[in-house]
Amino acid sequence: MAYVEAQKDNQARYAELTTDRMAAALQYLDGEPDVLAVGGWFGRDGGYHGCEDSVISVEPFDADAHTQRFSTSHERAHIFCAYGLSPFEQGRPCYALIYDGDIGTFCSIDENCRITRLATPVTEPGHRYSFLYELAHRDFPDDSRGWSYGVAGKLMALASLRDESHLPPAEEELMRVLLNGFDSATLRKEQLRHLPFWNGGHLDERFRRFAYKFSAALFDRFYSVAKANLRNGWPLLIAGGCGLNCDWNSKWRDSGLFEDVFVPPCTDDSGIAVGVAADAQRHFTGDAKLRWDVYAGEPFQHDVPAPEEFEVCELDYERVARLLGRGAVVAWVQGRYEIGPRALGNRSLLAAPFSKETTDRLNHIKRRESYRPVAPVCLEEEVSEWFDWQGVSPYMLHFQLVKSPKLQAVTHDDGSARVQTVNAEQNRPLYELLRAFAALTGTGMLCNTSLNYPGRGFINRMSDLARFVVERGVEAMVVDERLYVRRLRGLETDEPCEGVR
Repeated sequence: MAYVEAQKDNQARYAELTTDRMAAALQYLDGEPDVLAVGGWFGRDGGYHGCEDSVISVEPFDADAHTQRFSTSHERAHIFCAYGLSPFEQGRPCYALIYDGDIGTFCSIDENCRITRLATPVTEPGHRYSFLYELAHRDFPDDSRGWSYGVAGKLMALASLRDESHLPPAEEELMRVLLNGFDSATLRKEQLRHLPFWNGGHLDERFRRFAYKFSAALFDRFYSVAKANLRNGWPLLIAGGCGLNCDWNSKWRDSGLFEDVFVPPCTDDSGIAVGVAADAQRHFTGDAKLRWDVYAGEPFQHDVPAPEEFEVCELDYERVARLLGRGAVVAWVQGRYEIGPRALGNRSLLAAPFSKETTDRLNHIKRRESYRPVAPVCLEEEVSEWFDWQGVSPYMLHFQLVKSPKLQAVTHDDGSARVQTVNAEQNRPLYELLRAFAALTGTGMLCNTSLNYPGRGFINRMSDLARFVVERGVEAMVVDERLYVRRLRGLETDEPCEGVR
């Protein structure tokens, strides 16, 4: 599978597909495509809602009818993204939970890939998250209605101050509005001026505790419906932008309702094209399963030479580990970029995991809010030593409780972390670096956050990378088999590494 995403290569988040990006995708084809598959949106193509076969349309794309144009709904594309990438063999019945900004639905998928809608616990779950964030943030206007891109995930990060106490009456009223009376077509921020948190600041501790309670209550809506209606124990597929809620993913995994739970690494809208392709392949061939790899994006572009201020040498894992141990931040680039929004070790900023100051520095480098957590990447064989977790977590889509107080840089306010596990087969270069860091410090783990400018996709060319590293004060960068170290006085001293045994 080849994967070209509109927002990658330092393009704006939520960017539309340009002719340049389309040309980049077409270069992976051997000839003219047999099928052009398109996912729907509101009022376009297959539309946004609908999971039945009736939303599919097929028509000739060109005059000679060589290429067919296949279109389907946004909702169905989410389902088939998770189904097509899942490890479950075709024909095995599954449940699917599709929840994004607008949709909150459970479905079943039978042995013939027929989809049946089972229940809709809540509509607009993502918009409810966004609306609460907008309500508290002064930068959002009075007519806000929860449609802002990117802020639902910020509220998920804020909702980390656990609190089981009862709500005061005014907060109870707000909770009722968010859970029962929410409709983005009619509700506006200005209508809730009389309720708590209106323009009160999203960093207020009381607001963060309310955000936790809201998130827990919203999950409970889904859980109660699942417990009552999804009784066969089939595997659960999770699709849609709310699938990036690591807290909820861990709750589904631990719920005992399902034989297994799968969340694809591109569960948000970045996976829509993947899902449309899987559905089209199923339509024309009967096969809905995709052969894929999470590192299926475009290769890095060496569009300019590295600036002269960098010392260039062969990649030496032990030297990189020493740099990291002495407090350096390293921009780490390997092979093709990852599918989906998570940096999984091919377009990453790496740092030692021990100090809270490292979290602050990484957030400063990224120009993002101070409350945003930084995720750890950990040797698969060590994950149970440091976290309350058994098994693998290759896509950084679950929360784990942190066991060790020394991992300050990767521990969120609620004592959790969003771990990516790595083994040698999955990502050999990152695995070797983690082994070198473990030999030096006794800890096979690093901070891992995405290599990108604010509001833009992964950096994917040398001109952007070198500019980012210099502008943001990053000490070194690795691109495949080359290490580039900025010529900074005192960077490589003989001082011991923090966290050494």
